[in-house]
Amino acid sequence: MLKKRGHLEVFTSVIYALFLREVNVRFSAGTLGYFWVIFEPLIQISIFVAVKLALFGSKSNFDYAIFITVGFIAFNLFRHIVDRSMSAFKSNKGLYAYKQVKPIDGLIARVLVEILISAVISLIFIAVAIYMERGIEVENLGLVLSGFLWLIVFAFGVGLFVAVVGVFVNSFLKVVKLILSPMMFISAVFYPMQNLPQTLQDILYFNPLAHFIEMIHSAIFIEIDDSFIDYNYILLWTLTPLYLGLFFYRKLEKRIISA
Repeated sequence: MLKKRGHLEVFTSVIYALFLREVNVRFSAGTLGYFWVIFEPLIQISIFVAVKLALFGSKSNFDYAIFITVGFIAFNLFRHIVDRSMSAFKSNKGLYAYKQVKPIDGLIARVLVEILISAVISLIFIAVAIYMERGIEVENLGLVLSGFLWLIVFAFGVGLFVAVVGVFVNSFLKVVKLILSPMMFISAVFYPMQNLPQTLQDILYFNPLAHFIEMIHSAIFIEIDDSFIDYNYILLWTLTPLYLGLFFYRKLEKRIISA
């Protein structure tokens, strides 16, 4: 007699299958696909660091190459989770014929793939830094890890909310796509907030992503002041889209499947 699987077992099996499917799709170009997904960020970061050093020199009280690498990885993790979430419902539409597969499962699988890719990229950068004999001294490793975890939850909430709204308002997805790339330049990826004039700090305060990246940077570099970070503000920004995303998803799941 076959043992009936529990809900958790079914859920994990579905997520695992969708995760493998997403990995296959993400690296569908074979060796070249692996190269671009893993090494494209290395090329981009190298270009940004080279431009900064050429324009402004190497004067800094912290390792700028590591600073921008961490910021770039954190920002790309957020951007890719949100971007990949937008099309998660539509891409897995053919699988909804199986009652075990829910629209949110595909979104979760995509988030897990982006976490995996970011982890691999981080390990490569750490290996390169060790090989080049660049000392990596982390001020608070626990805060760095919790900062990335918090950023993932934030990105998941935003991605879910955007994905649900985008099913019914396609133009909303286009607006979000237009906003994502320029956000890199206003999210403390290339500079610590303490180096900016107070007027700019007051403006960038409203960008929650700047708080997240500044939190991660300040946990690594003792030279960076964390006074800019408002934990209550980013908690509000984490819970609001997460709650709205889950609320509207539960209400509209059947319409999402049939859309």
